[in-house]
Formats: sequence, structure tokens, C-alpha cells
Amino acid sequence: MKRRKVATRKLRAARIVSGLLAAVTAFGVGSAHARKKKPAGPPPDLPGHVAYLARQLYGLDIEDAKPITDQIQKLVISHMNAWMVNRSPNIVEVRHELDRVFAKLQYPAVAISSSFRASWKNAELIGAGYTLAWSDIWRVNTLVIYENQNGQSREVATTNFVPRADQHYAVIQPSAAGDFRLLVYGFELGKSHPSLTAVLYSFDGTKLEQQWKAGGLFDGKITVNGDTIVIRYLNEDEFIRATQQGHLPPRHEKLYKITPQGVQLESEHDIPYQ
Repeated sequence: MKRRKVATRKLRAARIVSGLLAAVTAFGVGSAHARKKKPAGPPPDLPGHVAYLARQLYGLDIEDAKPITDQIQKLVISHMNAWMVNRSPNIVEVRHELDRVFAKLQYPAVAISSSFRASWKNAELIGAGYTLAWSDIWRVNTLVIYENQNGQSREVATTNFVPRADQHYAVIQPSAAGDFRLLVYGFELGKSHPSLTAVLYSFDGTKLEQQWKAGGLFDGKITVNGDTIVIRYLNEDEFIRATQQGHLPPRHEKLYKITPQGVQLESEHDIPYQ
């Protein structure tokens, strides 16, 4: 009887040792396999590649995200340059192509395309822009301007407007020197009311320069009508004090005149809160 018990204990011990050895061996093989397995790279198609990079933006602020957003911008511009070269597209076609590039983005990443087309001297200028967002406040934007002649388009200027804002365009009459002028404006989120920034750019055929800027206007609203720009906004500190006291402050209104020389302030006054 004693011999049987001893034999049984030895058999159990052997089985335990054998199981441990098998587990150790399996773990070692699995670890080696894991070390050899490379992380999956970006998909071969452009929309997939852009979406792959955009997923890496989640949780990053705008500064930390810059290396990734720069990569995305490089991919998008390279593609648009190749797509535009033998085309004379209208603004709808430009937006459609930009939308296709960003078609595989997944929430919270989103992209909004924008475009313009305007005659200038003996050519057409075509703007292809996008705003890329990956949270409620983190957004970057890019605008590429192409010159189109004889069915051929080439990149002539690129800018990034202002960080954290979307972008909208208004083509302005040329300057006294005949330079093309474009008003770009957008709204920055992150406070109780969006903040408005507007920038007037001038393009002489070689370089794009900033001529005038109105920025960081709390709850700003802009109207462009011919050679007139009307901007209405609130003073943020006045708004906070007034609402704490149970009433609303007046809005500030500025009227600017666009002249061949630049942008000139014509009048400034307060209007009731609307």
C-alpha cells in the first residue's frame, strides 16, 4: 500500500513538472514570436495612410501633434499637386478630391475641405484648403494656391492661416500694384463663444504675404460686401462682468474700407447685444 502511495505521488510530481516545462516552452516561443512580429504599417492607399496617421493624433495637443499633421500635409499636397497638374477643376471638383483623400478618417478625427477660384491677370488662381480636427478644440488648416493656365495647374503658394481655426475665403479687389488679394477668416473654438480671426493676404505671383489682421475677437461675426468689411464682436471681460450681474453688454462694431492700398478703419461704435 505504501509503495502505491509513493508511486502515485511521484507520478503527480512528474506530471506537474512536465506541465511547467510545457508552459515555459510555450511562453518562450510566444515571446520570441512577439519580438519578431513587426507593427503594422500604414495602408498602401492614400486615404488609408492619412487615416492611419490621424489616429495617432488622438489625445495630443496641437504642438505635440505637429510632426504628424506635417506628415499629413505633405501627403495631401503631394497628391493634390499630381492631381491638379493636367486639370482646370472647378471648386466643387477640388473639394470632392480633398474629401476623397480624407474619406477614411474615423471620429473624433474629421476634415472640412474648402476652395475658391478667381481670375487674376492672364491666369486663374485655384485655392485648395482643408481643416483637420481631432478634438473639439484641436484643429489645423492648410491652404494651397495653384495657378492655372492652358489646362495646366501648378502650386504657387502655401499657408497655414492660424492654428485652431477653420477657414473661409473672400476674394478682394487687386491692390494698387495689381497683386491678388484674398481675405481668409475662421473661428476658433474652446470658449463659451467662438473667436474670430481674419487675415488679408496679398499674392504678387511669387510670394504670399499678410497685409492686415484682426484676431481673437470673442463671439466675432464678419460680413464682407464688395469693398466693405463689417466686424462685430464682444469684449470678453465685459461679457463676463455683465452676465455675472444679470445683463448683456453691447457689441462693438468696426467698419473697414478695402482700398487699393490696404484696409482702412472707417468707423467704430457700439450696438445693442443681438
